[in-house]
Amino acid sequence: MASYNKVILMGNLTRDPELRVTPKGTPVCQIGLAVNEKFKDKDGNAREEVTFVDVDVFGRQAEVIAKYMSKGRPILVEGRLRLDSWETKEGEKRSKLKVVLDNFQFVGSGQGRGDGDSGGGGSFEDNAPPARQAPRGGSSPAPARSENINEDDVPF
Repeated sequence: MASYNKVILMGNLTRDPELRVTPKGTPVCQIGLAVNEKFKDKDGNAREEVTFVDVDVFGRQAEVIAKYMSKGRPILVEGRLRLDSWETKEGEKRSKLKVVLDNFQFVGSGQGRGDGDSGGGGSFEDNAPPARQAPRGGSSPAPARSENINEDDVPF
């Protein structure tokens, strides 16, 4: 049977990113994410539930997140679930579900922070340049109309 493992979450960092480097030189960053859900209970009262998720980030993405993110900042993460298992000193078996990040997007206005984060359009994929963002203030301007467009001149 086929399987599919994909997670997309948006929330706020619960702590500053923790960056370290493996013995082979790979940067690894661990972040905590708080994801809020607002709903009404059976009595009609507004409620809010928070889910805390640990996220592991590797490579260049780990360095970027450690540099530009801090506790309380919003981020959108895309990744996959991984089950970590270990044994305590007392011999008890423990396990925890984590997200391994594949891609992320900075979220927020980015104004007044002074840290170089542009906010809304700062996506980052490993081995790919950051995504281009549309000009601030809405959608891209419409191309100028020309009645003399030759289909052979269109690049696609």
